[in-house]
Amino acid sequence: MDIDWGWIGDHTGTLGDHAVIHIRLALLPVLFGLLISLPLGVLCRRWQWMFPPVLTVANILYAIPSLALYMVFVQYTGLTEATVMIPLTLYSLSVLVPNVVDGLGSVSEPVRQAATAMGFGPLRRLLQVELPIAVPIVIAGVRVAAVSSISLVAVGQLIGQGGLGYDILRGYQLTFQTQMVAASVLIVLLALVTDAVLVVVQRLLTPWARARGAS
Repeated sequence: MDIDWGWIGDHTGTLGDHAVIHIRLALLPVLFGLLISLPLGVLCRRWQWMFPPVLTVANILYAIPSLALYMVFVQYTGLTEATVMIPLTLYSLSVLVPNVVDGLGSVSEPVRQAATAMGFGPLRRLLQVELPIAVPIVIAGVRVAAVSSISLVAVGQLIGQGGLGYDILRGYQLTFQTQMVAASVLIVLLALVTDAVLVVVQRLLTPWARARGAS
């Protein structure tokens, strides 16, 4: 495989712009999915009968091919970024909702009882005790959702919104391997960097874990 390094050097700016678009299209849906999953997971934990149907719906949505969902939403949102981000948000729910529920379930009953005995009401206990303890499991789900979203964004180029997917499709159309390889490598790097950043975020949000590890 011959790589045209000169072409890469001449198009660094363009590839960088596409990478910024790509990461925005990938991570905003994960953020939206997390904002939906947190209250939904709390409700599923509170009323456990809700969890099976919610999870079933989320898994059914995840089973639908991304291109098919794009074609459904393009009729309502047009050839816009929203047409890519809405399906990716829905996909993230199949990972994030179970992780939120499992994370809250990892909080032991003695811990809840101790917080209640200290005068914590349900909301304060949730925000200051249960969610912080659930952070590692929730972040694990966010990591999976983020990496999956970064890979799926490229498919959005078939409707004109794909970030680095443009370079993959354009390189394929022109039979120009350098453009395809450069975009593919950047997508992998974006996934690795995003995953590493989320690991750092988890460590920052769980200082007690670092202290326990140091001791």
